Amino acid sequence: MSEETWLAARLIPTSGINGAEEQERRATSAVLAVMSAVREFGRVLTQSLGAPAGSVQTFIEVPFKLGNQQLFPDGLIRVTRGQRQWTALVEVKTGSNALKTEQLEAYLDIAREQGFDALITISNEIAPVPGQHPTVIDRRKLRKVALYHLPWTEILTQAVIQKEYRGVADPDQAWILGELIRYLEHPRSGALEFSDMGPAWVQVREGVSAGTLRAGDSGAAEVAGRFDALIRYACLRLGRQLGIDVTPALSRRDLTDPASRTQSLVNQLSSTGTLTGSIRIPGAVGPLHVTADLRAGQIVCHVDVDAPRTGRPTTRVNWLIRQLKDAPDSVRIEAFAMHARGGGATDLLRQVRTEVTTLISDPTRELRAFRVAQSAAAGTKRGSGRGAFIDSVLHAIDDFYEQIIQNLKPWMPTPPRLRTPEDVTPVQPVSASLVSTAISSQDSPEFETSPVSDRSPEVGSQPDE
Repeated sequence: MSEETWLAARLIPTSGINGAEEQERRATSAVLAVMSAVREFGRVLTQSLGAPAGSVQTFIEVPFKLGNQQLFPDGLIRVTRGQRQWTALVEVKTGSNALKTEQLEAYLDIAREQGFDALITISNEIAPVPGQHPTVIDRRKLRKVALYHLPWTEILTQAVIQKEYRGVADPDQAWILGELIRYLEHPRSGALEFSDMGPAWVQVREGVSAGTLRAGDSGAAEVAGRFDALIRYACLRLGRQLGIDVTPALSRRDLTDPASRTQSLVNQLSSTGTLTGSIRIPGAVGPLHVTADLRAGQIVCHVDVDAPRTGRPTTRVNWLIRQLKDAPDSVRIEAFAMHARGGGATDLLRQVRTEVTTLISDPTRELRAFRVAQSAAAGTKRGSGRGAFIDSVLHAIDDFYEQIIQNLKPWMPTPPRLRTPEDVTPVQPVSASLVSTAISSQDSPEFETSPVSDRSPEVGSQPDE
């Protein structure tokens, strides 16, 4: 028998998973065990949840009494630092299984009775806004116990960033973390990718195409929320490739009031047929803006770049073109002039490379900014795969970052240079009576010098001794 058919022994095997219950138990045990075994990984997952920097202990299926019920939360995490202890219950779902309100509220009651600090949920659901929970919970139960949610994608992203970019001090612990990454990336682990725009997707998309969608229609808010979740998933996915924390670019109001953000998207979708989102990438020249135009069937990504503050308009355009030397000819560039209203001159990169003046509508006005945009066809299918909306958005974001954003750098003024002796040119020949030959405020024609011996002492002055 060929060795190619042999299965390598793995620390966390994917074979032998029979059913959702076994899948959930194995995923829970794997993640919690690695959190306690790999110090850096355990710390990065718990620090954002309010836990102190200490030793991590983890347990699975801990029994608790709630009234007459015997309940078994999937896991428990305890972090100890000196005399302080931080404890959280853990509820896990894998595959397409969703978190249940009744179950979470019962675990919140247990945590309150036991004096625990938090309840952590893990599933494939992604909340539209970071910090928001995908399940509706009675807010009165959150007075003494905090509720946090970690999508499987976020756990995988943090594991990859820690191992490949931040590093793990102990080689054996790094190998253990690598085994967890390999397990979570396997389809049988139950840690799925974002793969569904929701049951209302087809109805909403057809309503947009026909121009019949209204802001109050059922399903519009669901699609808007799923789009925000898709943008957040794209952030986690891009961050996993770059090794940094990529986040949605949201205003303070959006973060504190996610419902208003969703309603704004619904109004935009019903009026213009578009959905918009932005991604903040550390070190990038600006946020990556994404617009899904469901009427036109296009995904448009763009970034705004400040123009140089010196030089002629053509010089500023050439500065941008040099940075886009490897970009496709189909990229669209728009130039905005100082104190000008509305849009600026627009053309394709193909034409701008030939004649930069196509972006200069008024040579007397300074250019203040450029907008670089790229369009791609939008998929229509609800799920993932070829012809799917989700994949078209993810591919458009990846391509735009690779071809455009990672090659752009902000303009920096040239630093001033120190003067050298050769740079100093006297205005006129300096009198021999002056000891210093440095530039002086008296080095000008209106000041005439005379020998010191020819001058008479002024009244009240002391004669030389």
